Amino acid sequence: MNRTDRLYALVEELRARAPRRVSARELAARYEVSVRTIERDIGALQEAGVPIFADVGRNGGYTLDKSRTLPPLNFTPAEAVAIAIVLGRAGGSPFARSARTALHKIVTAMSAADGATARELAGRIRFLADPSAAEPGARPATVPAVLEEAMSARRVVRLTYVDRDGAETEREVEPVAFTGASRGWYLFGWCRLRDDSRVFRIDRVRRAWLLDEVAPERRLEDCGGGSPPDYVMRPLEFV
Repeated sequence: MNRTDRLYALVEELRARAPRRVSARELAARYEVSVRTIERDIGALQEAGVPIFADVGRNGGYTLDKSRTLPPLNFTPAEAVAIAIVLGRAGGSPFARSARTALHKIVTAMSAADGATARELAGRIRFLADPSAAEPGARPATVPAVLEEAMSARRVVRLTYVDRDGAETEREVEPVAFTGASRGWYLFGWCRLRDDSRVFRIDRVRRAWLLDEVAPERRLEDCGGGSPPDYVMRPLEFV
């Protein structure tokens, strides 16, 4: 059994036996690998967002939260690749990290055969990227994740921001909405430095810190809309 098939099998094994715990030694014997290999596999699944919990001690082991996972899905390989294409476009967005974990969950929940076919099809798809698109001194990889958390938890965020003229300022911002366009992603929020609504290009955010303060609830429509010039805004169609 290769590693990809084993990861899929581990998730299904833990799902079937939840809420009972399964020891690493028992899983190692079942899949004929070392305990250390099982520990690495479980760690990889946890990093990908699979809700596996571990208890140490004599009666410890691994268990999976069934309420936060997907059962085997009937996605065709082509449907899975179509989802991967859409999620692949999330690079640079505040949800890039969540897009990666979502895709991993989808592929893990597919049958081993369909997952292998989907990966083979995905290997024949390429994206073209402009190598000059990256700006010097690009933002740290943690910035989109911090902004995603700020929006999800409605928390005030402190930004170090560089405007179009290269001037750097530090601001506290109450997040209101994200807007996406062909030029990139924008954070629309209430800027306390300017005491007004502002649109921030995410690729110009150099650093971001999540503050403890909960942001006041503000409606996008009451703050001026949030779309850059020459753009028409439309809502995300979730279903």
